[in-house]
Formats: sequence, structure tokens, C-alpha cells
Amino acid sequence: MEKTDVLVIGGSAAGIVTAVTGKNNYPDKDFLVIRKENQVIVPCGIPYVFGSLDSTEKNVIPDAGLTKAGVDLKIGEVVFIDQDQKVCKTDDGTEISFEKLVFAAGSTPLVPKWLKGSELKNVFIIPKNKVYLTEMIIKLTDCKKIVTVGGGFIGVEMSDELNKKGKDVTLVEILPNILGLAFDKELAVKAEQILQDRGVNIKTGIGVKEILGDKKVSSVLLNNSEKLEADAVVLSMGYRPNVSLAEKSGLSITEKGFIAVDEYMRTANPDIFAVGDCAEKRDFITRKHSGVMLASTACAEARVAGMNLYKLSTLKTLSGTIAIFSTAIGDTGFGAAGLTEEAAKKESFDVVTGVFEGMNRHPGTLPCTHKQVVKLIVARESGVVLGGEVMGGLCVGELTNLIGFVIQNRMSINSILTAQIGTHPLLTGPPTAYPLIKAAEVIAKNL
Repeated sequence: MEKTDVLVIGGSAAGIVTAVTGKNNYPDKDFLVIRKENQVIVPCGIPYVFGSLDSTEKNVIPDAGLTKAGVDLKIGEVVFIDQDQKVCKTDDGTEISFEKLVFAAGSTPLVPKWLKGSELKNVFIIPKNKVYLTEMIIKLTDCKKIVTVGGGFIGVEMSDELNKKGKDVTLVEILPNILGLAFDKELAVKAEQILQDRGVNIKTGIGVKEILGDKKVSSVLLNNSEKLEADAVVLSMGYRPNVSLAEKSGLSITEKGFIAVDEYMRTANPDIFAVGDCAEKRDFITRKHSGVMLASTACAEARVAGMNLYKLSTLKTLSGTIAIFSTAIGDTGFGAAGLTEEAAKKESFDVVTGVFEGMNRHPGTLPCTHKQVVKLIVARESGVVLGGEVMGGLCVGELTNLIGFVIQNRMSINSILTAQIGTHPLLTGPPTAYPLIKAAEVIAKNL
């Protein structure tokens, strides 16, 4: 029987960060990562293998990050876990004993059972699987008309990348706007317009009824009886957490289908942790169960688990998930953190919002200057920031992260108004009209 101190199941972002963080904090312990895939793909880079990167080979996470940290790696699949004996068995019959176990099993693309025709040839999902994606790139080469189902971040990015390759792409989204769960209407509409101007056909407010074809897809039938011709269909309808092994092992699964964990990322068994897409999440602000699955969130959870494997720290806990998203359509970046105005109002928050449109460089006559729009959502009574949305140049990802820090530290509008910032003509908006602070000023007038 093989033996390790810490066994991590899953080798994508959450598994890697858990193992490396754990080894850094507990260097005397042995760490073993078991994963199914020979090579791990960068999850956030998947849409770009179909256009900008042109290959899955350019979107691989090197194993050196694990091996240089002193973490062992095994390719295989864990098929059985005995909690009491602290032993697991892999698909090749190997038995491995452990002191601590971490589930970092990730998620799988969701294909609704009601969707007829999803089994037809040239109907694709978007898994974190290098072999599948490589084959998908080849199969899409001769496809001219492509329908993408789902206007979230991956659906939008996939549609844009396929459009760049000269495909005739139609994006279908059942919500009134693309990116409608992350952005309020005023920014979602701007994203929609840019994507359309780049050549993607967009149909919103309408769902897919059925995928039609004889063995191979030929068209997509919408709920309004309209038919869209299609050589291929890409389903981007969300992901479901991989929890079957955890459930078989006797761990508690939440109503939303995640492995139940506490703020230290521990399950009910204090020696078993869960992180990433398979682990339970609670919204930072509402405290409700959240379905957000992001690599950035997974890595935050992984750091918490890695630090708390053998001793708990009240300062190293995860006090809730802040949904922090960003994407780019052409040279325009979009970002969102926390609650949208619509979501905040649904939760009965009394909110005040402020929008400011400025520039990301100063003076605005500099080359490559881009308009920058910032929207803040604030609780009226306390002035605490609940959410923020940004549109601008490709630098808005970092501004989005800044708003995430503001939310996590429960900063108020007054804190932003008195914040000290550094500016430079080529790197930021002007100190006299820094868009984040100016949006806070708009709100301050209304408080």
C-alpha cells in the first residue's frame, strides 16, 4: 500500500494551489496529487484555443509548478474512499493511505436532459479536457455555420473567437441580454452591441427547444419556432459540480449539488476538505448558497484549505464568495464584482448607484486611450459598496479586482473618497477624474 500525508484529488487550478500552498505551509508533510488527465489545460484560456491560440498546446499548465514545490503527481482516477480507514483505491487497483484528503474534483459541462438532439454529431460541450478540445478544433475546421447556446462569459468568448476564424456564428441566450447575470442592462447592452459589430449574430430573450438533424446536426429549433441552420452547435449552458465520488464516500451534498464545507473548506469530517467548483459556496453579501464557479474563487478556497490542513487560523478563512468576472470583446474590457443593482434590489437592499464615464489615460489625446465607465452599487444606510461594474480598455481587469478588494474589506463610499491612489498618464485615468472615485462622488451626492 502506498502512503502520503495529504492526498489531493484533482489537478486543475484548485488542486494545484491546494498542494503547493499546503507544501509551503507544511514542508515536512508529503503531498500527492491524483488527476485523470495527462495534461491539464488552463480553464480560463479554453475559448481562445479556437481562435487566438489556435491550439490546445499553447494553453497547458506545466507540471513544473507541482514538482518544483516537492509535490508528487499520479495520473489515474480515485474510485473508492474509506473515510474511517483513511484509504483510497484508484482505477488501477492501487491503494493509498492518507492523513488528510482534499477534493478538488472540478465540474462538468451541463447538458439539460430535456434538450433533444444533444447527442447528434457536431454538437459540442466545452469541457476542461485537452483531448476533447483538440478533436473539437479539428471537427470545427470545415463547419461554416455555428450556433452557440448560452450567452454567459464562455459562450460570448467562444462566439467571438469562432467569429474571428471566419465562421458564421449565432449566439442564442434565453435572458434579455448576454452576460445578463453579471452586468446590469446598461453595460450588458454595450457588450452586446460590440459583439454584434464584430460580426456575431445575437438572439436574446429566446431559448432553444430542440437540436435537429439525422445523426448529424442540421439546425436548431428555437422556442418561437424559428430554425437556425447549423453545421455545428456549441453548448455553453453552465457546469455541474463533480460530487459523485464524495457522495459515494458518505460526504454531505448541499441542495445545490456541492460538497458541504465550512469557512476553512472542511467537510463534516475535519480531515477531509473540498475546494473549487465541487465545493459549497456562500455569497459574501447575501450569505445565500452561490453557484459561482471561477478559477479565481477556486484558488482562494485552495489557499485557505492549504493553510488550514493541520492547524486552524481564524484569520485564514473564506468569509464568502464574491463573484468577480472579467472578459474582453476586441479591445474593450468588461468587469463586474459583487452584486448587480438588479440582484441587490431582489434581495431587498435599499441601494444607491452611481455611474461615471471617464478615460483610462490622461490626457485623452494619448494613443490607445479608451473610455472607462464605472458603476458602483452601494447600500444607502451604511454607504458600504455591494457591487461594481466596469467597461473600458484591456486594463479593466485590475480595476475590477480593486473593486473586489473594496467589497471584501467592506469599504464605504467615504473610504473611497479619501483613498490615496497613484496615477500615470500611460497607465491610469487622471487624478482629477479617476473614474472609480468620481463614481463614488456621484453616489455621495445622493446619500
